[in-house]
Amino acid sequence: MIEIQHIHKSFGDRVILEDISAIMEAGKCNLIIGSSGSGKTVLTKCMVGLFQPNMGKILFDGKDMLEMGTDERKMLRQQIGMLFQGTALFDSMTVEENVLFPLNMFTNWTSAEKKKRADEVLNRVNLQEAHKKYPAEISGGMKKRVGIARAVVMNPRYLFCDEPNSGLDPQTSMVIDKLIQEITQEFNITTIVVSHDMNSVMEIGDHIIYLHQGRKQWEGSNKDIIFSKDQLLNNFIFASEFLQDAKEMRMMEQMNAQQPK
Repeated sequence: MIEIQHIHKSFGDRVILEDISAIMEAGKCNLIIGSSGSGKTVLTKCMVGLFQPNMGKILFDGKDMLEMGTDERKMLRQQIGMLFQGTALFDSMTVEENVLFPLNMFTNWTSAEKKKRADEVLNRVNLQEAHKKYPAEISGGMKKRVGIARAVVMNPRYLFCDEPNSGLDPQTSMVIDKLIQEITQEFNITTIVVSHDMNSVMEIGDHIIYLHQGRKQWEGSNKDIIFSKDQLLNNFIFASEFLQDAKEMRMMEQMNAQQPK
């Protein structure tokens, strides 16, 4: 679990985050959404230690990261997996070598142990035949799956995903969403996803934080969104006709389910 308490962040006179508190539970997909400039990226960078907030606390399973010493922070970072927006794979390395990279950096395992673990995670993301291929030889969706495999190879307790569906077609996006959700539940990971993909919000949003101009405007689940009265949230979420239709359909389904048999 990750708990943020009254986070404030400014750059000079410019206030980016103002009094944000939330709890991200393990085994759930916790989504941070909002328009460009709302503070999503800055909040995430505060949570992984890249930015220092001006005020507030960031608790990883009860321990405040901001009060940790150097060694304790290093140990925490080894428990954090990262899936970057552009995957950030090394072009000169094979798929297998990319996945092995964190193990080579942070463990003293034998070559056989590292190879076994890399095989496990590549099999888990259905890339059994891609070990010896280079990033340039695989599709965008496969690159995302390699990124997921590398992010979880160290058995992280926390997983941060930055726009995991960026640049993917809708069908591949659904595959990536499902994979992130399955891995989160299977290994009881605290997963934080920064996303602009409203289909992802509706499908895997166990817990959603909507930021507006640096403040937490709304918080709830993908089920709660359907009945939200927050106009700013509704304008953001249901801007497209497709998603407005999806909202109306889900509301009808909910009403029908509540009617006496």
